[in-house]
Amino acid sequence: MNRLFWKLLRQHISIGQLSGFFLANLFGMLIVLLSVQFYRDVLPVFTQGDSFMKKDYIIATKKISTLGSFTGQSNTFSKEEIKELEAQPFTRSVGSFTPTLFHVSAGLGMQQAGIRLSTDMFFESVPDPFIDVNLDKWHFDEEARTIPIIIPRNYLNLYNFGFSQSRNLPKLSEGVMGLIQMNIAIRGNGRTEQYKGNIVGFSNRLNTILVPQSFMEWANRTFAPEREAHPSRLIVEVKNPADTAITDYFQRKNYETEGDNLDAGKTTYFLRLVTGIVSGVGLFISILSFYILMLSIFLLLQKNTVKLENLLLTGYTPAQVAMPYWVLTVGLNLLVLLFSVGGVAWLRNCYTEVLQTLLHRFETNTLLPCILTGVALFFAVSTLDIFLIRRKVLSIWGGDK
Repeated sequence: MNRLFWKLLRQHISIGQLSGFFLANLFGMLIVLLSVQFYRDVLPVFTQGDSFMKKDYIIATKKISTLGSFTGQSNTFSKEEIKELEAQPFTRSVGSFTPTLFHVSAGLGMQQAGIRLSTDMFFESVPDPFIDVNLDKWHFDEEARTIPIIIPRNYLNLYNFGFSQSRNLPKLSEGVMGLIQMNIAIRGNGRTEQYKGNIVGFSNRLNTILVPQSFMEWANRTFAPEREAHPSRLIVEVKNPADTAITDYFQRKNYETEGDNLDAGKTTYFLRLVTGIVSGVGLFISILSFYILMLSIFLLLQKNTVKLENLLLTGYTPAQVAMPYWVLTVGLNLLVLLFSVGGVAWLRNCYTEVLQTLLHRFETNTLLPCILTGVALFFAVSTLDIFLIRRKVLSIWGGDK
């Protein structure tokens, strides 16, 4: 009897309509899965270390005027100003740069390389959520007397491409710098303490020498108990860097932004917008293809209404009558899934070669995000197909009754 069902199905089947569904759904599914896979492949490049794609940050400072320089006008932010900035609709969160209130000097050296440097320096700290470096080693232990330090990556570049060349010194990689231990002297409140400093990371976002917030709070209390730290810089996470309200507010409050943070944020926003549009187009095409398939199936059912009614009257259940149509739709969806995953795998090989050439740190991930998304869409669409076909068959059965 199964042959009878398939013979009945083939009588009015339209190869052109089903081919149109297959190609449209394949194209839409391919766009969606490729968008997901590309996003997951590229995301680690922009979220590990410093990245303008990780979140949208702006470093805010107050303008220093000529008159203010002579009159000693403070350029720090008050608590009220920080609260006002936090309350703005474009703000997600605000972090303060906490400065040192004590004297710091540091020396470092590598006898094998003939490097010996000593200088006065400064520390700053920001809350951990604003740091763009792996935080596994980012904790201060007073008993160990070791301070983890993050320095700007451009400091290392200045040494490698400026200082080292002028002094005929060897260039240092990030890995080698992590092995260098600094001798840090802290003076304040009538005390002088010696600590070791370890460089645990390099930042492009934060152009300062960072220490953990916990160390900064403890050290300021210990070495400068009579003073209070007032931040002169703020790091602001914004919702939409392209929002003109940010520029208007900063101009009104006479604030400045460091570097091109605002421009990078705008680039991020438009990049995300384009990615969303591409994914939306893929989903829209998939929805249209789903509509084409269901229209084709419903036309088949409509053409075979009388014969289906007769089969139902002879004792066949609605599930038996609907089975060939279920197999047809689910089979087509499965073919679309397989071809889509295969297409993504092929295209992924093409763009990973380009990315590996441009980005030396680029590492490929698995196809798991693409496969999981494709399987989820397959089950969602197939379940909806089965439900609608069953509903249509039941309506024919009910109409007959």
